Amino acid sequence: MDYFKRIQCAIEFIELNLREDLKIAEIASQACFSAFHFQRVFQAISGFTVQQYIRRRRLSEAAEQLKQSNQKVLDVAIEYKYNSQEAFTRAFEKNFGITPGKYRNGDIELPGQSKINFLDYQKNTMGDLDVNKPVILQGDLDVNKPVILQLETVKIVGYEYKTNLNNEQHYKEIPGFYGHFGANEYFMCIPNKIAPGMSYGVACRFEDNGAFSFVVGEAVEKESKELAEGFMYMEIPAGKYAEFDASGSDGRVQNIRDFIYGTWLPNSNFERREGPDFEITDVMNSSYPDHLSMKVYIPIE
Repeated sequence: MDYFKRIQCAIEFIELNLREDLKIAEIASQACFSAFHFQRVFQAISGFTVQQYIRRRRLSEAAEQLKQSNQKVLDVAIEYKYNSQEAFTRAFEKNFGITPGKYRNGDIELPGQSKINFLDYQKNTMGDLDVNKPVILQGDLDVNKPVILQLETVKIVGYEYKTNLNNEQHYKEIPGFYGHFGANEYFMCIPNKIAPGMSYGVACRFEDNGAFSFVVGEAVEKESKELAEGFMYMEIPAGKYAEFDASGSDGRVQNIRDFIYGTWLPNSNFERREGPDFEITDVMNSSYPDHLSMKVYIPIE
């Protein structure tokens, strides 16, 4: 079963359980994905998070119920997993710009969130994607076809930062992590460096709630027993990787990642295997923010 059909299975599960407690791990299992990978793919394809979708669907169904029934606002609120009428009213007004009471008593049509169909996304993206074509085009984004590589284990020492997929927090924060790393000259704290000037950014320690670590560091010859506070040693596992050229202005890398997870991976014949994905920046040949010489690596099988 392909990516889009698998995600649609998760959507059907959400729809059947809108009035129940929904946990990301349980939803993701319907698509046979890890919770973190499911959230990343869902967001890259749809443009919003799983939690945003659930919230919008609940509010849309609650709005319909307000119009079609005589239930008290509090009863509707509780049915759609809000702990109080006040919390429901705040969420409803924030989403629709009107209170539940005014909506019920007025003649207003709301822009609700309908049930999503990921098979439509498949039709509108690159369903006939051929990974062997020399160039992939998506809007104004030109992406050269990835190079499929077999890499050996890479030993990394770097500084660990915490971020999150929710609200695209990681896209806002990761450029700052690099800036913080450089401004504090943390690269001077890394022993046994193999290739100074080649900076690694590694996404790892994924959690079900969308949180993960982003480690900025460099490749080293061997593990170091004593590291400065905040630093960690890790290994990027050997295996097959898809290498994408993300060189260009600041911000291109996030578009490349959205393309990888939202278009290339779902339409390719590859699965993302377990393990971190990472990027390598050639610092000496980069000028921030105008041009970064960068490549992104995704573990595949």
